[in-house]
Amino acid sequence: MTTYHFITQWQFRAPVERVWDEIYHSERWPSWWKGVLAVETLVDGNPNSIGDAKRYTWRSRLPYKLRFDMTLAEKVPFQRLVGRASGELEGTGTWTFEEKDGITHVRYDWQVRTTKRWMNLLTPIARPFFEWNHDVVMEWGRKGLEAMFIDD
Repeated sequence: MTTYHFITQWQFRAPVERVWDEIYHSERWPSWWKGVLAVETLVDGNPNSIGDAKRYTWRSRLPYKLRFDMTLAEKVPFQRLVGRASGELEGTGTWTFEEKDGITHVRYDWQVRTTKRWMNLLTPIARPFFEWNHDVVMEWGRKGLEAMFIDD
């Protein structure tokens, strides 16, 4: 397996509660995040949502799709979300949120391993393309979410 560590940072002129709400409710992502094809609920966790599991299907600029499951491991409202990925990608994704002077700062740390054999075989030559592709998909998310706050 090949390991990647991505850090994505977004800023929005919007209250942290609004930004948190859109990211936390990932079942809505397909309506505003170009790369998200589907989000399916697999398991409902405890009353605080810990243990919630969802299956994500993503498309990208490159001609492939990825599907993986994400289980919510930690939730601190308006501050932090941590999920554990399994399937075609395995690892941990952590969203952190902070609002200052009317600007919400969002950071996503994605520490992940690829499990698709073809991806692992191509890594020596394709890694820069996979990294670029990740950045493109995350930029689609930033633009889609930002558009929701323009009229606020």
